[in-house]
Amino acid sequence: MAVLACLPSIGASDLGIRVLSLDLCTDWMLARHADRSQVVGLSPYVDQYPVDWLDPAWPRHNGTLEQILELDPDLVLTGQYNALLLRQRLKALGVRVEILPLPENLAEIADYEQRFLRLLDMTPDSSSQEIMADNYPATGKRLLLLGANGIGTGRQTFEQDIIAHAGWENYLQDTGHLNLDMEQLIDNPPDAILSAAPRSEALANRFAQHPALKQLIPGDRWITSDSWRWQCPGPWSRELVRQLHQ
Repeated sequence: MAVLACLPSIGASDLGIRVLSLDLCTDWMLARHADRSQVVGLSPYVDQYPVDWLDPAWPRHNGTLEQILELDPDLVLTGQYNALLLRQRLKALGVRVEILPLPENLAEIADYEQRFLRLLDMTPDSSSQEIMADNYPATGKRLLLLGANGIGTGRQTFEQDIIAHAGWENYLQDTGHLNLDMEQLIDNPPDAILSAAPRSEALANRFAQHPALKQLIPGDRWITSDSWRWQCPGPWSRELVRQLHQ
């Protein structure tokens, strides 16, 4: 599975609007779409969850109210679950804060991306208006999406939509994110395992290194993927479906 080496900005213009992000997902959206000169600070999360395609020269802030006020952004962006108290204080002080709820399925990505671009007064191009149309025929093969610390992803999740669109069947029948049972996996192994755990966390990946799993699942049925692309739904999810199908 190919790695997305970079995510170029599209449709950016010299707007003069100064934007700050409080959220990892809005960090990545800014890095994809905005001109760097527009961004006064990405959140501290970009250093906690580094990705090789994000240039370290992008400005950061430390997440404190004092520094954000000092940077004096025209617009602050965040997701619905992050920085709840901080964004309330910013709003009370008259700072414009916009909350971007994350897509819950692939069909919502286009609306999410277009709303983001409108907030930056940018005109969406054809790629951001694209509706997720790739829906590959089902193969009947069962795929286990294995994250860090032996956590598997089940039904009624955004990841389930990606798995299904790529033509796989989700190995897990239950909903949500689940603690996996090694004995059950050995008794009823999936056809393939996609490991989306951070490579840098050795302890988190120990479950995937179990010798019984390695013996049951052939090496060509272990699929690796950059964990960042599963952390935040976004325009990169379209490419993830295509690559997962391959």
